[in-house]
Amino acid sequence: GLPPAMQKVMFKGLLPEEKTLREIKVTNGAKIMVVGSTINDVLAVNTPKDAAQQDVKAEENKKEPLCRQKQHRKVLDKGKPDDVMPSVKGVQERLPTVPLSGMYNKSGGKVRLTFKLEQDQLWIGTKERTEKLPMGSIKNVVSEPIEGHEDYHMMAFQLGPTEASYYWVYWVPTQYVDAIKDTVLGKWQYF
Repeated sequence: GLPPAMQKVMFKGLLPEEKTLREIKVTNGAKIMVVGSTINDVLAVNTPKDAAQQDVKAEENKKEPLCRQKQHRKVLDKGKPDDVMPSVKGVQERLPTVPLSGMYNKSGGKVRLTFKLEQDQLWIGTKERTEKLPMGSIKNVVSEPIEGHEDYHMMAFQLGPTEASYYWVYWVPTQYVDAIKDTVLGKWQYF
């Protein structure tokens, strides 16, 4: 009751489908095994996995947007910095040759990002100090538009093995978000 496409023949291992039993030299009395599945069996195996993926997606959709979470609200509620770089919505640009400045970090202090491509480094500068990070040490970059100011993003650089190591930067102009991700995560842009 199984369609031929759902059957596999085994004789000293899985047989190539285009070969006949004669070509493989199956002799009288040799043991062969035929394995197969019905369409319903195959669908039953895939359904729990699909359902689990849908549950995960539903759970993610229920999550509160990052910009509404308390830890981020305290910085975002300060409002847009006066000296933030202008944003161009709906446009993707390469990284500028000057540092991206006028943004806030998670403590609400001013921060600037300098991309030293020739040294393969990202410099994160504050009033107190400049952290020089090899691009390869940054595990991930996440971003999300800021509600009510979709032309700016909040962005995190993962500096260690877990989300606890995220370095948050607020008010990143949207036109640079993809270029930052591509540059940091290794999809080089040649100028």
